[in-house]
Amino acid sequence: MLGGVPERIAEVTAFLAEVLAPRAPLTVIVDGGDHGAAATFAAHLAAAFPPSARAWSVDAVLGLTGPSGSVQDSALNVLEPAADRVIVYLRSTRGTGTTGQGERRAQIVIDHHDPQWPVIRHVHPRLADPSQWYLSESRAFFAPKAAGWDKRFGDDLPAYAAAVAVADPRPGDLAVDVGCGTGRALPALAAAVGPTGRVIGLDCTPEMLTQARGRTPVPLIQADALHLPLAPARAAVVFAAGLVHHLPDPAAGLAELARVTRPGGRLVLFHPSGRKALAARHGRTVSPDEPMNESLLTTLLTKTGWTLTRYDDPDDHFLALAVRTP
Repeated sequence: MLGGVPERIAEVTAFLAEVLAPRAPLTVIVDGGDHGAAATFAAHLAAAFPPSARAWSVDAVLGLTGPSGSVQDSALNVLEPAADRVIVYLRSTRGTGTTGQGERRAQIVIDHHDPQWPVIRHVHPRLADPSQWYLSESRAFFAPKAAGWDKRFGDDLPAYAAAVAVADPRPGDLAVDVGCGTGRALPALAAAVGPTGRVIGLDCTPEMLTQARGRTPVPLIQADALHLPLAPARAAVVFAAGLVHHLPDPAAGLAELARVTRPGGRLVLFHPSGRKALAARHGRTVSPDEPMNESLLTTLLTKTGWTLTRYDDPDDHFLALAVRTP
């Protein structure tokens, strides 16, 4: 506890205050959350600003979402982003199945499912460079979940094996699992490339790699998916499960995956639930402007050195297969 504020809350609000204070005068609107969470978070955020910045306001705006979770017409002007206004949205269990309009309007998105452990999930680049928050917040998101991850999602293992089969690793290949987590795809990759091949698992969260080490002898490396410690044009297969939508810049991530892949190599983007199911888990519906939407993903892949050859998005999984262009 720092001055009566839980340490994690103090850490997040201190960072946001550091980012926002130089932009005063500014109004910060906190929306979302459960049971008055916006007011509480706004109070913590306001207290984090230095005295010199407290001449401007941090406002908690409550009651802006109706029973369906959609923003009411009377509130649209209040929530419209502007140069002198920043919207902070708290993701929570409220309004499951909604359009997610409040989140899409926000310049800052906080995972607030556990109010004692908020995690920054998005900051608009004009407010802060992703290098200031992306890795530390990704670790803060995944580290507490690592020990119980396989117990919660253990039933996904057959889906991972099926996705690896689509990637078609061959004996002697180098296969790379970027964002390997607890290593659910690694045994299938290792079996496919055989003793003459090689598999490397990479993840930015040490706690996830600790869990993976209990599953497989495959070499594991702590690394940022945007800056892989791998030589160019070496991998025959790149497997990336649940990775791209966690990156602050999906195009940069896909370009980095292309850099380490040889021409003709294959990329599998996978998630063990479909986009609609995943969106519902986060209390929203799928939006056509999301990077994993087929048309947008096709464009992103083409621009970053890939050709999309397969796109599956049923309820029980998401899979996109792409081939590295010369």
